[in-house]
Amino acid sequence: MSRTIAVLGAGPGLGRSIATRFGREGFRVALVARNKTRLDALVDDLAGQGVEAAAFPADLRDHQGIPSLVDAISARFGSLDVAYYGPSGLEPALLPVPVLDVDPDALDSHLDLMVRTPISLARAVLPGMRERGDGALLFGLGISAKIPVPLMGNIGIALAGLRNYIHNLHAVLAEEGVYAGAVLIAALIERSDAQRLFDADSTVRPSTEVERVDPDVLAELCWEMYRGRDRVEEVVGGFGRTNAEPA
Repeated sequence: MSRTIAVLGAGPGLGRSIATRFGREGFRVALVARNKTRLDALVDDLAGQGVEAAAFPADLRDHQGIPSLVDAISARFGSLDVAYYGPSGLEPALLPVPVLDVDPDALDSHLDLMVRTPISLARAVLPGMRERGDGALLFGLGISAKIPVPLMGNIGIALAGLRNYIHNLHAVLAEEGVYAGAVLIAALIERSDAQRLFDADSTVRPSTEVERVDPDVLAELCWEMYRGRDRVEEVVGGFGRTNAEPA
């Protein structure tokens, strides 16, 4: 019987690679993002690879809409076996704010996107997964979830909360056959919106070379973590590390 993965935050970088990698294993793919035109193009791209996919346009900052979104995906594909969550957050309301400039208002959108919506997603999909004794929640997070990056003060606060939630989910769900895990990305993802913005705008580029990572490599790691279920997180890249932080 075919399995289904929902890719929430489906863009041209890691989201596309996740969809392609799981699709290659026979998964049907539900693609979720705000831009319907890009989603439809990705559906066509996956169809050309023999992968069944469908677009579900949605604003992931709207955590209250997640139950209806999951219902729509289930109506199209049946039970949801894997949910991958990794929105880019590239818009004015979500840009990084240095830690000394963070105020409560600078957190609202990030808490919606990186805390409230993932919790709503878990609450929507976990009952079915726990009943079946199988399923997975996968996340793609920036490294500020684990390592302090002062220039990303608001983002780090939200991501650290999400990382804590993922670790707790992993601890309580493992014995039930349901996996929760995250890839923490400490590099610039090639072919992503962030990479294109970075390369197009010299004002956002540091003087030193920035490490880059192929999203296909990250997608392969997500697949390995899903299959192995032997670790809650993996860090890829070196951005933000200190000498005390192990590789």
